[in-house]
Amino acid sequence: MNYRHAYHAGNFADVLKHMVLVALIDALKQKASPFCYIDTHAGGGRYDLQGNEARKTAEADEGFGILKTASGLPPLLWKYLEIVRACNEGSDTLRYYPGSPWIAAHLMRQTDSAQMVDLRNDESSALRQLFHHDKRIHVHERDGYEAMKAFVPPKEKRGLVLIDPPFEAQEAEFRLIEKTLKAALEKWPTGVYAVWYPIKLRSHVQPFHRWLTKCGARRVLVAELLLRPDDSPLRLNGTGIAIVNAPWKLDDALRDSLKLLPKLLGTAGQSEYRLTWLVEEGKDEDVAHAPQSPRSVRRR
Repeated sequence: MNYRHAYHAGNFADVLKHMVLVALIDALKQKASPFCYIDTHAGGGRYDLQGNEARKTAEADEGFGILKTASGLPPLLWKYLEIVRACNEGSDTLRYYPGSPWIAAHLMRQTDSAQMVDLRNDESSALRQLFHHDKRIHVHERDGYEAMKAFVPPKEKRGLVLIDPPFEAQEAEFRLIEKTLKAALEKWPTGVYAVWYPIKLRSHVQPFHRWLTKCGARRVLVAELLLRPDDSPLRLNGTGIAIVNAPWKLDDALRDSLKLLPKLLGTAGQSEYRLTWLVEEGKDEDVAHAPQSPRSVRRR
């Protein structure tokens, strides 16, 4: 699988990732003081859904393409769709899909700042072109993990790091994330860190979750969307985001929208969502499955 962003723009994994990103930035904006947004694997920032890469996979048709025609969506999903429309400057064709850098820049205030990082020259060049008039945005062509070590803590002392790597070797990527997060938490223990990951085999994800329970953070929330059982290494069965130092009530902000995604994007009997506190003082684990799943339960 080619994990470059352009091939998967607007797919179900992007829907989850960008919905969570919107909720995280909204939470940061609850305080008047400025924050810093750091994107370690930023990509090109905006993608043409009629371009060769996007049409080769047509993954947006089964992700954002379904949502854009849905009705009765919860407020968080509506806001996400409005951001996509803003990326298209009001055009009804919705040809362009915003990556995480565009979404963050759209939501940031004038006092906030961002560090956008990508190792690939074509991606970093696209970012510079996209944001060349925006003094809040700083683009870097370098390794995202090394940049993360250098940029934390930011001068604002509060903010969000999005870690969205290619995962071309899943188990090795998880270990690298753990190593980098450990160093970052030592330097900036109060920062919010959101880690996107693919789900093929559950056995590849479990060691990472175990590590998160021992990473030293007081709050670790995991949001997952599974379209198929997580038992095959040959396909992307689901996707997840782990939020270290999750903002207060983030689970409440996500729940209604996350609960609806399996029904809209998945298949009855196979798809489900999970919203799980791996670490939270004073609370037990919260796991919720899609209403149409045969394992339709809510456990606490």
